[in-house]
Amino acid sequence: MTSDSSSRTRNPNLDDDPAFALHRGGKLQVTSTVDVHDHEGLSLAYTPGVARVCNGIADSPELVEDYTWRSNLVAVVTDGTAVLGLGDIGPEASLPVMEGKSLLFKQFGGVDSVPIALACTGVDEIVETVVRMAPSFGGINLEDISAPRCFEIEKRLRERLDIPVFHDDQHGTAIVTVAALHNAARLTGRTLGDLRAVVSGAGAAGVAVTKMLIDGGIGDIAVADSKGMIYDGREGLTPVKQELAAISNRAGLRGSIESALAGADVFIGLSAGEVPEAVVATMAQDAIVFAMANPNPEIHPDVARRYAAVVATGRSDFPNQINNVLAFPGVFRGAFEARATDITENMKLAAATALAGLVGDDLAADYIIPSSFDERVVPAVSAAVAAQAREDGVARR
Repeated sequence: MTSDSSSRTRNPNLDDDPAFALHRGGKLQVTSTVDVHDHEGLSLAYTPGVARVCNGIADSPELVEDYTWRSNLVAVVTDGTAVLGLGDIGPEASLPVMEGKSLLFKQFGGVDSVPIALACTGVDEIVETVVRMAPSFGGINLEDISAPRCFEIEKRLRERLDIPVFHDDQHGTAIVTVAALHNAARLTGRTLGDLRAVVSGAGAAGVAVTKMLIDGGIGDIAVADSKGMIYDGREGLTPVKQELAAISNRAGLRGSIESALAGADVFIGLSAGEVPEAVVATMAQDAIVFAMANPNPEIHPDVARRYAAVVATGRSDFPNQINNVLAFPGVFRGAFEARATDITENMKLAAATALAGLVGDDLAADYIIPSSFDERVVPAVSAAVAAQAREDGVARR
């Protein structure tokens, strides 16, 4: 049998790669918040002292928030079916990403979290599993679960649980996109209401971004999937896309995304598709291009800049990175501070507004969104989210 220590020995075939070397042994560990040095400390941290705390919580269940780590603990839950740009790679292979998510929760938001990769993919199985483990957690962050199942899973969990449930692939992306687009419009002398946008991709992120921009007051927005533009009355639409068709594309655009982009003010790329340079050239003056596919944007930023006034991507090696880390740590930090039972649409919009406001007078074509390392981000987002939770009546303090 291989011992634990020998299982962590260096593998020269992999550890010469700095990514493998960094991940050896994982990126997380559990540490205690109290020190136990003697019998008195042991009797308080464990038996018999712990029994008094247990009985106190049994008599007043709300005390669990004050006398355990639950009120600052998120479950990062995935089934491994839509991991980054890698697709359905399974729960074990998803763990490095989930560990990374937990690292970001802690580093940027001071929020503890536990990666949980599930060996099931059925909607009923995932919902029941999460509901059964929910008493241990103050919030649920759904991650890398493929569409359209992710919509139903989130909906049902929000209905059954009285703690925040947040699908970051949807709402984290939407918050940061809305914030960046608000500033891009401001830079070009417009508001969201002046813009006509075209979204490439009707997956989790595409649907959430579209809905949030509609809530934010965008002029018009239409979405394309692999079969072309989504419009009311198109045959073969899933229930999610039917709902999207009913609230978007007021212009009734049909056909290809290329034709829809002619004269459009905004392109938002949330798919693996490519947009030819000639198509970007047909967009309106002072166009805005958010090409967010990773690792390869729908159109290269250098090419997009020949025609667009503002360009953003999902990559860290270009200006204006649309990065979810700007949203989810502050959203959960604010929800926890308010002891919120839900994360409402208004709370997400409040987060986007707070994020956009940090740019202020420094607004420029290469600075429409703060850096992920801007220390103002989490305090601003969390304060806005907590305040909105109280206004929306979902706060418990």
